[in-house]
Parts: sequence; structure tokens; C-alpha cells
Amino acid sequence: MGFLDSVLKVFVGDKSKKDIGELQPLVNEIKKHESALEKLSLDELRSKTYRFREIIKEDQKGVQSQIDELQKEADLMEDIDKKEDIYNKIDTLKTERYEIEKETLLKILPEAFAVVKETTKRFRDNENLTVTANAFDRDISGTKSYVILDGDKATWKNSWDAAGKEVTWDMVHYDVQLVGGVALHQGKAAEMHTGEGKTLVATLPMYLNSLAGNGVHLVTVNDYLAKRDSAWMAPIFEFHGISVDCIDYHQPNSDARKKAYNADITYGTNNEFGFDYLRDNMAHAPGDLVQRPHHYAIVDEVDSVLIDDARTPLIISGPVPQGDRHEFNELKPKIQDIVDVQKKYLTGVLAEAKRLIKEGDTKEGGFQLLRVYRGIPKNKALIKFLSEEGVKQILQKTENQYMSDNNREMPKVDAELYYVIDEKNNQIELSDKGVNFLSGEDDPDFFVMPEIGLEIAKIEQQDLSTEKEAELKERLFRDYAVKSERIHTMNQLLKAYSLFEKDTQYVVMDNKVMIVDEQTGRIMDGRRYSDGLHQAIEAKENVKIEAMTQTFATITLQNYFRMYKKLSGMTGTAVTEAGELWEIYKLDVVEIPTNRPIARDDREDKIYKTKREKYNAVIEEVVELSNAGRPVLIGTTSVEISELLSRMLSIRNIQHNVLNAKMHKKEADIVAEAGNAGIVTIATNMAGRGTDIKLSDEVKAAGGLAIIGTERHDSRRVDRQLRGRSGRQGDPGSSQFYVSLEDNLMRLFGSERIAKMMDRMVLEEVEVIHHSMISKSIERAHKKVEENNFGIRKRLLEYDDVMNAQREVVYKRRYQALFGERLRVDIANMIYDTAEIIAETNKGAQDYKNFEFELFRYFTMNSSLSEAEFEKMDAMKIAGTTYKQAYKHYNDKMDRNADMAYPVIKNVYETQREKYQRILVPFTDGVKTLNVATDLVKAYETEGRQLVKDFEKNITLAIIDDAWKTHLRKMDELKQSVQLAVHEQKDPLLIYKFESFELFKAMIEKVNKDVLSFLFKGELPQETQQHIQEARNVRPKEKLNEQKDEIQNMDERAAVSREAGQTQRKQVTETIVREQPKINRNDRVTIKHVMSGENKTLKYKQAIPLIDKGEWVLVNH
Repeated sequence: MGFLDSVLKVFVGDKSKKDIGELQPLVNEIKKHESALEKLSLDELRSKTYRFREIIKEDQKGVQSQIDELQKEADLMEDIDKKEDIYNKIDTLKTERYEIEKETLLKILPEAFAVVKETTKRFRDNENLTVTANAFDRDISGTKSYVILDGDKATWKNSWDAAGKEVTWDMVHYDVQLVGGVALHQGKAAEMHTGEGKTLVATLPMYLNSLAGNGVHLVTVNDYLAKRDSAWMAPIFEFHGISVDCIDYHQPNSDARKKAYNADITYGTNNEFGFDYLRDNMAHAPGDLVQRPHHYAIVDEVDSVLIDDARTPLIISGPVPQGDRHEFNELKPKIQDIVDVQKKYLTGVLAEAKRLIKEGDTKEGGFQLLRVYRGIPKNKALIKFLSEEGVKQILQKTENQYMSDNNREMPKVDAELYYVIDEKNNQIELSDKGVNFLSGEDDPDFFVMPEIGLEIAKIEQQDLSTEKEAELKERLFRDYAVKSERIHTMNQLLKAYSLFEKDTQYVVMDNKVMIVDEQTGRIMDGRRYSDGLHQAIEAKENVKIEAMTQTFATITLQNYFRMYKKLSGMTGTAVTEAGELWEIYKLDVVEIPTNRPIARDDREDKIYKTKREKYNAVIEEVVELSNAGRPVLIGTTSVEISELLSRMLSIRNIQHNVLNAKMHKKEADIVAEAGNAGIVTIATNMAGRGTDIKLSDEVKAAGGLAIIGTERHDSRRVDRQLRGRSGRQGDPGSSQFYVSLEDNLMRLFGSERIAKMMDRMVLEEVEVIHHSMISKSIERAHKKVEENNFGIRKRLLEYDDVMNAQREVVYKRRYQALFGERLRVDIANMIYDTAEIIAETNKGAQDYKNFEFELFRYFTMNSSLSEAEFEKMDAMKIAGTTYKQAYKHYNDKMDRNADMAYPVIKNVYETQREKYQRILVPFTDGVKTLNVATDLVKAYETEGRQLVKDFEKNITLAIIDDAWKTHLRKMDELKQSVQLAVHEQKDPLLIYKFESFELFKAMIEKVNKDVLSFLFKGELPQETQQHIQEARNVRPKEKLNEQKDEIQNMDERAAVSREAGQTQRKQVTETIVREQPKINRNDRVTIKHVMSGENKTLKYKQAIPLIDKGEWVLVNH
């Protein structure tokens, strides 16, 4: 704890004690109810749940009756404006209903928690619980072996299968677990140490919140935990008639998965919850939806889900035309050559630097050393040399000298390099020398981007024919696009070769590149690096290069979980990320005390100069501990280190298990053995999350589980997670971390003072270092990394917030179209918005003829306003008048369509209703034909009105989906392009917000106009019932991919953009002479309509919007 924290505690108090003090009164209330419940029979205990549900319904009765009445009124209301007002009132009442629910749940919380605790006691103390059978008992007895029916009685066993493992119930909530349960119900993040029973704690708020009938979600980090916990805890809930299911047992989009979401309590993995949300927003029928509105979620391992996975958007994508075309294989030899040339050159420079420094020439030696560090920072020989006495200090001094004055002198260092690596920010930049090397003598412009402005000016000065000029411009743009893509491909290949190491950031399995999670060491199945980087690594590793895809739907886990009305979480390590959990999710972290004091011995770090000596010391310690009969868990940060240690233990004939990304499928078995006497397990720092390593009495007597950390992880939370594997429930144990000054954390973030101190100590390599200054340096390095990572995640969220605001608008409109009840309101709003745009643009230009043309184009009607009325009225009045006329015209049109379709529908109904349930009816706008599926019975009973509703729904969904896919692609391109704004000293985020708003506005306008155009023009073809056919429920399946994309942070994107910008060769500045004088905004100009040939004279500022639309051209001024 820092000095400032100590001072704050004196004046403000301990937050943890304060939080527990606030929750303690509720815990005392729970304990009061316990004694009364002990006297109840099993049937009386079960009846409590029924009574709780009745209390909730009674408290909401008044508001619910108002909602029901308004819903009926809305169904019958014809006036669109009044209908919209009613829907707004319904939404307000639903919010009020939720507030009442919160108050009721808080009122019944003590007794409800006591009921759950009493239920766990009854299951622990009795092998069989016999009760009066109810309908729920009878339903589940057919599928659950632990419920046996005998006449009007049902017997519940206290043993059952939990995901393949037979369990006998033996748990009852401790008092501290009641505290945790209250914190979770209040929507907070509860930090509970390993072995404190987070799974059991969650049963309390889950039972309570499920009583409202709106669904409770328990989110886990993997499907094993989801399946295990849902089966393990289910009987406690089901005993009270509360249904439980797990989505990971069922196929996506299936009836079984829909049923799982309709259960009172639903378990599942974070990925599947998110993907189901995206799939629902691609559905084409209400019956295809599986999720209910997001009500309450508890996130298990909340730090892993909401922080570690926060940079990984969930993406559903599909193939793009020619997506398998790329230049990775063609450019790979060039990149291999440049990497080899730089490595060979810098190996010689390093040897020269060593010689110069040894001779005492630290100035020139430091210069050469810095050049090597800028070109190959991960080189093992360099890292080894930097650990020698005084060398790192020389490098840091030289670097500071050349970085001064805004890196003014750094180009001298980089002059001989082909590319420069910034390891801290994961960036790489190609130098001019590198560009020349890659281009070669045959085609010096191979990687040079043409200056578009200059080249276009040159073409226009050649007095060519229109066709020839257009051809040359097209060739120029094509050349620009090809080279832009080539530079991007080259940059990603260079990054793949220089910054990404096999068995560290990724592994190759089954001829595929699989990303290894840097936090957990697990394989992230289905995740791909974005923006071509994954393809570059595939090219590097000579595996199949997957084709590019187009995004159809995407959301970050951050924004998915912020949709829940109430969110809470639990983990063993949340305090270090408390600031982020509060700032992004408004989750307050509460530290829950342990049931028994922690007896683990957490020892001071042992610090060595080199990795080699550190690993030798680790092996010696492991041998000693194993021989003493203690189980040992060795934590590593990468696959490479785990395999190195495995080889070293094998040489010493020490039996051991290895759990890394390559052995992930054996995790449960390896963790189960990890607590046995003398067993050595090598694992990643986050191995076994969600599972406890249980110890025998023999092992406890020997000293318990020994944790050996081979390296400090970038995040303190990960180190705490590793330590937490030992010392559960007061068990003995120990933890010891081994650190070397060559470790990434110390190498990248260790201070210059540490290097000086190490040199003054003049230690031999084999000596271990214990010093408070080193410990503080590690702590500071941790904080630097955490601040950097938080900045990246927050920046990503700021970009995704822009996208999320747009996503909510589109998905809400799509949802309303899907169900149809509010679709008429949306169509009325589309008509008004379009009428307003037409009125404003044409009134501004005083163009009555174009006003008439656009009315006919989008609404297929003539204006009711004369030219004189148009000139007198302002834009708002014109819009209002046009809207009323267009909406009436639309209703008349839909009535005519219904009347025209009804005779055909009636004939099919009367002659073939046994044959058809749903029918396809063709509609056409004169260009395209759309088959609309409708229910035959409903269409007949409503005299064709149901067909019209389905016509509106089909058109709206089809156009929204198509426009949204195109918009997502444009937003991806925009996110790339705005990074160049850093060159203009502008914030890319601000540019992104402004430009994305304009893109979205244009998309909504286009959707409105396209939907209205088809609806107004849509007619039933003049055919008979022979064109009516059966509508089958089989939809053509698109080949879709689901993935979590490992995206670059914004600094990395900016580096890519800079790389593209720097490949434009400096050219001689040319003066462009205007052929025409400049036009001021108030100058009068003449424009010509390209369709009608009409001329008009007006001010240039009024002509700009007409010219931009492409329907008018400037003639003279």
C-alpha cells in the first residue's frame, strides 16, 4: 500500500469495512428468518416461493393493468400521432414497473435468502426429501433422475450428475457468503477469494431475481463451467419450481435454445449470449428470436469477461466477392528478405557496439547499441548484453539524448535501418531505405502511392477527349487502390515477422493459426486478428490463408453487458481493476471477507540478473518442494516458457503435467490431479479459473500447495489469480515469484535507477537479489502497464459507443418491423422525415419543378400545392402539408392492395386451405418482384389487411439489412482513414464522430427513401391464383462466420496510417492555375437539370446541394 493510500485510510476510513458495515444489517435480518424457517415442513418451505411471486404481482398490479389497457387502446387506434403517444406512455409505465419490482425484491430479500439457505441445509442433511407433487415436479421427473414420482408424492434425492461428475450436496451458505449475495443483488462486483464458494453465493440473488419472471442470466468464461454449474445448482432452484437451463447444451437458433432463454434462470458463456443477441438482430420472423429483453445478469470471473475480453468484438461475418484475392504469398519472399537483411546487418552492429563499449567508447558504442535496439529489440543476444553491468544505463542515456527535442536527432540512428520497431506500442515503421529495398531496381514505384491531386491535375491539363480523360482517371484510381492494399499487406507481413512469435502470441494447430490469450494462456478458438494481420501470420507459417469476410453484425462485450437493466459480477481479483469497472460499467467493487483467515505464506520476490539463472533456481526449488511431498503449481506467461521448463524437469527426471494453450482440452483432468502429493503442474498464470485445487490432509500437513511464479505478468490481477490457487478456505500454502531483469516487464518498463543500482551492487549472476527498491519498481511497472491497457480499452469503447448509438437505432427499428405492431408509426415517421428533406432542399433552391419530381419519385403522387403556394409557404408548412397528403395517399394505396388481393386469398382459402398454411404473394414496384409470405387464415379473416402488414414488414427488413451491412463496411473504412488526422494535429476520435454521424444520417435517409419508394410503388401483378404458392419455413442459409476479433489499438492503427502516408515520395511542388475564376457563395450561377434540360439561375450557395445530388450541373457564372 502506498503512503497516499495510508493517509486516505486515516481520514476517510477503510472502504472494505464501510461496505461490509452497510450490508451487515440485511445479513442480520436474514439470520432472524432462519430460525422460523427451520420449523417449517418441506411443503410449507416450498410454498414460500409461491407467496413471494404473489407479492411481486400484487405490488405491480396497478401499473400492469394500465399497460394492458393502453396496449388494447393502441391496437384499435387509427390515429398515428395518438398511437405513438400511447406507446411512449407504455414505455414509461414499464420503467415504473421495474422500479416497483426493485422495491419489492429488497423488501422480501431477507426471507428469500433465508429460504435458499434453509433449502441447502435440508439437501445436506437428508438423502431424500419427500414432498407433495406439483405440476412442475411431474414435468421434470421425466428428464431428471433425482426426482421420483410416487402417486401424489415426489421424492428429491440429494445426489445427482453435474456435467459427468456425481455430486452429493454438502454445502450451506456461510455468513460472508450472505454478504456476497446481497452485494450481487445490489448490482455490485463482489471480490471473493478462491475456494470461498462464488457458485453457491450466486444462488441467493439468482433465486430472488428469478421470482419476478423476467429471466436471470449467469455468465461464465467457458462452456465447461456453464454446464457444470447449471447442473450442480439446478435442484436447489427446481425444488421451488424455478426452471433452469444452459444455452451451451443447445444449437443456435433452435427451439431448445429459445426454451433455455425462457427458463427462469439461464446459464451460458459470454460469447454465446453475445452471439445470440446478434443472431436475433438478423432474424426474419418473430419466431426466430431466442432472447428475451436483458434484465439481470451475474458475470462469473467478471474481470476476465468485462476487462480481458473487452478489446474483442463479437462479429458475425459472411463472404465478400473475391475475398480470397490477396498478395500475401507474392509479397512474403520480399518481407523475408528484408527481415533477414536487417537481422544480419544489426548482428554485426551489435558486435561492433560490444567492442566499442568494452574499449570505453560509450558515445559511439551507445549509438550503435541504440540502433540495434530500434531494429531488433527482441533479439536474445541483445537482451543478454543489456543485462551486463552498465550496458542498460548506456542505452537509456543514449536514447534520452536522441529522443530530446521531439526526436529531432533520431533519424540519424534510424538512417541505416530498413524498418524501425517500437516494441512498447507494438508498432513498426518502414524507412525510405526499406521502401527502396522492397521496390527493387526494376520497379522503383512498386510501393509508392501516387499523389492523386497532382496526377488528376496533370490529366486535366492534357486537353484529352472526355472518354480518354475518364479512362486515365479510372486507371489512376485503380493504381491507387492496388498500391494502398499492397502497402497495407506489406505492413501486416512485416509486423507478423517482426513482432509476433509462434508459441507466444499464437500457436499452429491442425494447420491453423490459433491466438493465445495473453491473460489466460488459453487458445481463443474462433478469434482472428483483424485487418489482414491474421492472414499475414498464416502466410508466414505456410498454412492456408483464409478468405476475407464482410461484417454483417458486431458488438463489443462492453456494450452487450451494458444493455442489462442490472449487472453484477464476482471474481477473486477485482480490486486492482475497480476504477475501470466503475467508470465503464458503474460496478462498485466490494471486498468480501474470507470465511477463514488466509494461511498462505506470500514470500518476497526473488530477483536474478538473467533468465537462465532464474530458471535454474526455479527447477532447484521445484525439486526440493516435490521431494518434501508438496504439490507444486508453476505459473508461466507463455507456451514457450512452459515447454522450456518441461524439458528442464524431464532432464531431472521429475514427473509433471503441462497445461498450456496446446493442452487446453485436458485442463479439468490436470487441475483435478494438481493437489496430489508431489505432483508438479506447469500451467499459465490463469490456469484453472473457476476450479479449486483441493488438498488431502497429508498434503496440508506437508505445507500445502506451493505456487511458483516464473515471471511477473503485466497485470497484478493475473499474479493475484495465480497466488489465489493456493490457501483456499484457510489451507496452508506458499507463493513465490521469480523475476529477472531480462523479463519483458522489467525490460520494457524498469527504470534507469534500477539499472544504476544493479551496477553498483556488482552481483554475480547466480546471486539472488532482495531489495525494496526492486519490489517498488515492479509495482510501478505493473501500474504503467495497467494504465496503458485501460487507456486502450477506454479508447476502443469511445469508438464503439459511436457505433452502439447507431446500432440501437437500427436494431430498434428492425425489432419493431419484425413484430409489426409499431411499424405503422415508423412508416409515418419515414414519410414525414422524407417530406421534410424534400421540402427543405427544394424550398432553399426555390425549385418547384424538382419538388414535384421528387414527390412523384418517392410518393408516386402529384403535389396538392400550386407553385404560388409553394413560394409563399415556409419549408415547415410545406413539409406538414406534404406529409398529410402522402400519408393519406399511402393508406388509400394499402387499402387498394388489400382489396385487390382479397378475392385471390378467398379463393385459395375456400378451395385449398387444407393444403396451405402460409402462402407466398408476389409484389412488384415495376422493376423488382418480392414474394411476401403471409398466414392464409389471418389474411382471409382480415380481408387482406394481414398481407399488407407482412408486405410492409418484408420490405422494411430487407432494405434495413442491406443498408446496415453496407454502412458497417463504410464505418470500418472510416475508422482506418481517420487515423491520418494525427498528422494534422487533430483528434481522430472527433473526426470519426463527425464523419460517422454524416454517414449514418445519409444511410437513414436512403433507407427511408428506398422503403417508401417500394411501398408506394408496390402493386400486386395482374395475375390469378396460379401465382400463389405455399410458403415454406426453410430459409436459404448464408455461410456465416462467428468470431471474436483481436483488434489493434488506435496507436497501432495510427502507425499503419503513418506507414501508408510515408510511402508517398516527396515530389516537386507544382502551381495549379485556375482555368475559371473562384465562385463566391453569393455569386449568381446558372445550372442545368441533366434529365429535363431545364436551366435556372440562382445563388451558388443554393445551387451547391442540387449539384451535389448529381441531378444538376453548373453551366456558367
